[in-house]
Amino acid sequence: MHLSRTACRTHPTPPRAMAGVGLIEVLIAVTILAFGLLGIAAMQATTLRNSQSAAERSEAAIATNSILERMRANYNEAANGSYDLASMTCNAPTGTNLITNDQKAWIDSIHASLGASACGQIVGCGDDTCEIIVQWDDSRGTQVGAGVDASKTQKLVTETRL
Repeated sequence: MHLSRTACRTHPTPPRAMAGVGLIEVLIAVTILAFGLLGIAAMQATTLRNSQSAAERSEAAIATNSILERMRANYNEAANGSYDLASMTCNAPTGTNLITNDQKAWIDSIHASLGASACGQIVGCGDDTCEIIVQWDDSRGTQVGAGVDASKTQKLVTETRL
C-alpha cells in the first residue's frame, strides 16, 4: 500500500528588508571617501609649495657660493672690501672692471633663479670674514595660518672666511 502524503511545506518568509539602507551606506562611504581625497589634495598642494620654497633656498645657497668663489679668485681686492655692497642691492651695478662685472653677474644670476625681486648684499669682507645676504620673495612658499609668520620675504645669510 502506498500512502500518499501531502507534505505541507512552509518556508519561513524572510523579514521584510528595510528599503534604502544600502543606498544610505553607499552615500556615507562616498562622503568619507570625498573628504579623504580632499585631504590628500591639500597635502599635495602643501608639498608642492614646500618643495618650491626648498628649491629657492637651495638656489640662494648656490648664489652665495658663486660670489664667494669669484671673490676668492680675486682675493686681494675682496680682502680689501672692494666687493662690499653696503646696502641690499636689487639692481645689478654697471661698470667695466672685474669687480663690477662679478657683482653684476651675481645679481643677474640671483634674478634668474629667484625672481626679479631678489636682492643681494656683501658686508664686511675687509677683515677676511664676509657676510653674504640673499633676499627674495617667497610668497608661493609661505603658508599663512595660526602661529605661522606671514612674512613673504626670505633671507639667507652666509658668513664665511675668504
